Amino acid sequence: MRSRRPIVKPQSGLQSDINVTPLVDVVLVLLIIFMVVTPLMRGEFQLQLPSQEPATTEATPSKELAPGLVRLTADGTLLLEGQPVSEADYVPRLRAFLEARPQGQRGLFFQPDARAPYTRLVAALDGAKAAGAEALGLSVEHP
Repeated sequence: MRSRRPIVKPQSGLQSDINVTPLVDVVLVLLIIFMVVTPLMRGEFQLQLPSQEPATTEATPSKELAPGLVRLTADGTLLLEGQPVSEADYVPRLRAFLEARPQGQRGLFFQPDARAPYTRLVAALDGAKAAGAEALGLSVEHP
């Protein structure tokens, strides 16, 4: 008796089907990464915009003081009401400046130069809060 040899069909050519399983795996991993990272990227801070109402001038003079002005020059020098302030003397002088004002009117405007170091501005804002400033504003126009 003759033994039967199994007939093996040779594989013909290349497989032209696209395997989408790895693609789906990669897309799902990227989706999970973005879902986890997106809420962490949100940084918020309070911003109080001026009202749209025009300022009215009254016949009686107002007792409200204008907020103090702290300028930050391009080289990182701080100016409190136009006078240069050293980094070590900044918080004590600012505290004395703010305590001379009545409660509720201890606000400051910061006017940084466009080329000023950002870290120096943040340090100045932190120092103002430590000195007792009740409100902080950022001025982008020269007075």
